[in-house]
Amino acid sequence: MGEAGEIQLQIAGIQGQQGGDDHGQRAAGNGGVCRPAATASPRPPLSKRLVWWAMVLVNVVFVLAGQSVATLLGRIYYDQGGKSLWMQTVVQSCGTPLAIPLLIYFRTRRPSSSSSSVAAAAPARPPLAKLAAIYGGLGVLLAGDNLMYSYGLLYLPMSTYAIICASQVSFNALFSYFLNKEKFRALILNSVVLLTFSAALVGVSHGSDGSDSAIPKGKFPAGFALTLSASALFSLILSLMQLTFEEVLKSDALPTVLEMQFWSNTAAAVVSVAGLFASGEWRTIAGEMAAYEKGEVAYAMTLAWTAVSWQLCTMGLMGLVAMVSSLFTNVISTVGTPLAPVIAVIFLGDRMDGVKLLAMLLAVWGLMSYVYQHYLDDRAKAKKSDEQLQDAKISAE
Repeated sequence: MGEAGEIQLQIAGIQGQQGGDDHGQRAAGNGGVCRPAATASPRPPLSKRLVWWAMVLVNVVFVLAGQSVATLLGRIYYDQGGKSLWMQTVVQSCGTPLAIPLLIYFRTRRPSSSSSSVAAAAPARPPLAKLAAIYGGLGVLLAGDNLMYSYGLLYLPMSTYAIICASQVSFNALFSYFLNKEKFRALILNSVVLLTFSAALVGVSHGSDGSDSAIPKGKFPAGFALTLSASALFSLILSLMQLTFEEVLKSDALPTVLEMQFWSNTAAAVVSVAGLFASGEWRTIAGEMAAYEKGEVAYAMTLAWTAVSWQLCTMGLMGLVAMVSSLFTNVISTVGTPLAPVIAVIFLGDRMDGVKLLAMLLAVWGLMSYVYQHYLDDRAKAKKSDEQLQDAKISAE
């Protein structure tokens, strides 16, 4: 729709300028020289383009920093004596109140005159019952996904956990193909194969889980299976969210994205808190806090900053969805996974042996393959848009 509108505006400019040229030629007589009309639409000011790129970069940093710090703090929580899986699940979604100021801002902001026509053309809002069912269903899936990730982080070294999470992009390619009609190209298929081999290499190599962290003995197979399942479920959730934006909400504006994020994560937080009480783990929180090696204040601060870090990551993800695309957002999120093994080696004493290093390199190779394919797709779309613009110029002449 945006490309067609731009072409129509440029056609109108061409025709208007041609009329002006014809008038000038009649006044000058036969001695006049026919000059081509300037048809190129004005490019946005350099300052605006720089601001846009700066905002994209800030959101990328939010995603990479929030994701890495939250995973690191989750591992520290277990190493220092934390044992509640449901508490770790709760903190992954309970930071949603931090998004309330943004929601209030977009709700109370008055639309400008330039955006009144866009607001008038906005799609009708779906029924409240339908939205509640969608957000509630996504919340239940998110709570289950967060719980499986909590098990994986408890049963695996952080570096191993992060490498297995890199398989998320291969699952995303499959779900996007079936649910979002994403095309399977050679480089994407190459990415899927490489990331699958990377996760499998970690899974069969028990020597790779050596670590100074407090990892329960004999839990590697369960941790591997649960982390792999969580990666698959998270990819499914992303595809379902994209499907909801396209088929139900019919909008990817920032207020819509924030609303989905807030309500789906609020539902996930409610489910997680219910699980915390239903499991009886809430009774052990006081004793767990007292027995925490770094003290009660450190216990509370670890959980609080974990929640803030996950929310920071979420805000960055939502910002990228609004400014670029959901596909780009998922790629950036997955690209952040190779950072975690490096952080784990530096701060947690995880051992980076040859097998784990090879698996990480395969994961990076697969991720770069995935990114490069979408770079090629964007170039092809830009070329097609230029060809349409040239055709419009020729037809207008």
